Amino acid sequence: MDVTTEYRNRSTQMWRPTEGPPRIDGMKSTGEISTAAVDMESRYPVGPETVRRFDEQGFVRLPDVLSRQAVERFEPEITTKVIELNTMHLPMAERSTYQKAFLQVGNLWRHSGLVRELVFSNRLARLAAELMGVEGVRLYHDQALYKETGGGITPWHADQYYWPLSSDRCCTAWIPLQATPVEMGALSFAVGSHRFEVGRDLEISDTSEREVQAALAAQRFAVAQEPYDVGDVSFHQGWTFHRAGRNGSQTPRRVMTVIYLDADLALAEPVNANQEDAVRRYLPGIAPGEVPDTPTTPVLYRAATAS
Repeated sequence: MDVTTEYRNRSTQMWRPTEGPPRIDGMKSTGEISTAAVDMESRYPVGPETVRRFDEQGFVRLPDVLSRQAVERFEPEITTKVIELNTMHLPMAERSTYQKAFLQVGNLWRHSGLVRELVFSNRLARLAAELMGVEGVRLYHDQALYKETGGGITPWHADQYYWPLSSDRCCTAWIPLQATPVEMGALSFAVGSHRFEVGRDLEISDTSEREVQAALAAQRFAVAQEPYDVGDVSFHQGWTFHRAGRNGSQTPRRVMTVIYLDADLALAEPVNANQEDAVRRYLPGIAPGEVPDTPTTPVLYRAATAS
């Protein structure tokens, strides 16, 4: 089945007006939800222990960051935009390892007011700032990462290899749009690997999977791999090594991500072709040493102005 057809069929099946709101695969029933609908502008409570874990381990996985109702509201729109904007139509057998890992569609907030609500949410942005211990954060960009049924692994890598940044004060919010068991391709993190420099010069590839895995194993890094329930969100630092397995389920793994930068972080000189491409794509006209204060990289939260 064609990739776009697969998603369109699944999206259609999820919305039948005579049957009420859409249901998402793996969604808890209303009776199983212990929290009410979450205002996307409200504060998620972050204690010092959570901040400490994020600093020491390089990531945290947090429950009930989004309500069931919020996920139900955003998922159909994000999936619709992935279908519309996806440019990858090769059969799986003809793709590279990177291309097999997921369909990747960026800056969805520019194409949908509803997606913008999620990406610009004060709740998520404040959470990112508090975890990183910075006064404020700005948006770098968003990305939908949809791992198709039968999609391949996402090899070991660190995101900041792709980003020309002058410090490590950046992080990614990984937001599953359905319950995500391990066999669907939930993220795995190497605990504490954000302070490990071997492999930072490797892009996502068969080489990074092989060499980073060997280096992490040699240093006996623990690997954290757990399922995500609906509403769970993880945050990981730019240099934290992570991977995901193949999607062995019968459902596409639908994930939205938002990448946050310290609001006062400046660009660095690009050190590889991928970073040069990132500047052209996301930060045109911004020179090394400058803070990327642009309409497409706005400040989403700053403590001094927070209500």
